[in-house]
Amino acid sequence: MKKRVAVVISGCGWLDGTDVQELTMVLLRLDQMGLEWSCFAPDVAQHHVIDHTSGEPMADEQRQAMVESCRMVHERIYPLDRLEANAFGAIIIPGGHGAINQLSDFAVSGSSMQVLEQLVSRLHEFHEARKPIALIGMAALLVPRLFEQAIPVTLGQSAALSGTVSAMGGLHKSAGVGEIVVDIEHRVLTTPGWLVGTRPSDIAKGIFKLVERVGTLMEQPR
Repeated sequence: MKKRVAVVISGCGWLDGTDVQELTMVLLRLDQMGLEWSCFAPDVAQHHVIDHTSGEPMADEQRQAMVESCRMVHERIYPLDRLEANAFGAIIIPGGHGAINQLSDFAVSGSSMQVLEQLVSRLHEFHEARKPIALIGMAALLVPRLFEQAIPVTLGQSAALSGTVSAMGGLHKSAGVGEIVVDIEHRVLTTPGWLVGTRPSDIAKGIFKLVERVGTLMEQPR
């Protein structure tokens, strides 16, 4: 049986949901590696909706993260509360502002944020089973609140984001667009994605490297 990877989506569009290009690169590399995958999304209202032509909030617009996530892939997307860690060998969360809008309340609470409870419980199951957990871009902000441990992560080279991670009790490591940060003990992997990149070909280097390392760790004894 092929190894299976769970991928978590949080809406459509990098300013208020999942970054479409980061998600596409994750799914492309998984497919190229012969790894099966399934996508999951929380069935919650979006914190807000951003007009991606102007970058401004659309005050009268309301959207559901699950409905918007289904725009992004041809395959079926499942509710996040149906994700079972024992059915998968790893989990990947692409970046985008959905990580701080739907998967957590960071957009409102800052460093006092709380992570969506249904995501917390699922990721704890992956963590306890020592299965790889990979996060891209803004999604790395979830790690300090998920595990309450100083697990090293990267959000690129921003002093402000580094300080935010430290304020939550986490550990930030600077990394370039094609680099990844891996905590072998906890099997947590991160890469900055579009937080530092300017070209899709550069972003792909880090994301492909992340996915490849996930595949390697899935093969190694836990």
